[in-house]
Amino acid sequence: MFASRLTSSLRALPRQASAVRMARRGYAEAAGADGKLQLSLVLPHQSLYSSAGVIQVNIPAATGDMGVLANHVASVEALRAGVVEVIEENGQAGKKWFVSSGFATVHGNNTLTINAVEAYPLDNFSPENIRSGLADANRVLSSSAPESEKAEARIEVEVYEGLQAALAK
Repeated sequence: MFASRLTSSLRALPRQASAVRMARRGYAEAAGADGKLQLSLVLPHQSLYSSAGVIQVNIPAATGDMGVLANHVASVEALRAGVVEVIEENGQAGKKWFVSSGFATVHGNNTLTINAVEAYPLDNFSPENIRSGLADANRVLSSSAPESEKAEARIEVEVYEGLQAALAK
């Protein structure tokens, strides 16, 4: 008698486990009614977006470039120097901001918060000034400058190389 109850209970386990598996979230799924992701892009001195409804945000995560849509799985990503692209409407070109570093937090409630150290429209940069700044930073790295100046120059090289890559796209 006990064996028959145990057998029927064990047969029910796969059905229950599959129901649990189906409830688990995966990659971005169909969004809610408006289909928008709520974006806040915040700098220490200003807010570029404050809970604005957008279609998609592409970020330069330290682990690789990443696109975020509504209903994305919650995560926290460190940002490297690169471009944050904000696509506000379907079919329109996105607004591009160059960020030097920061963090992106994808919340489970269709919100994305990006805290960046600095961000500037990509159109504000000229390739000539970037090449010049990169050459200056590399000169400091190869000189006999103090370690503190070399540390600053390493950061400058990373940012200038990120800018060059962004403008080359």
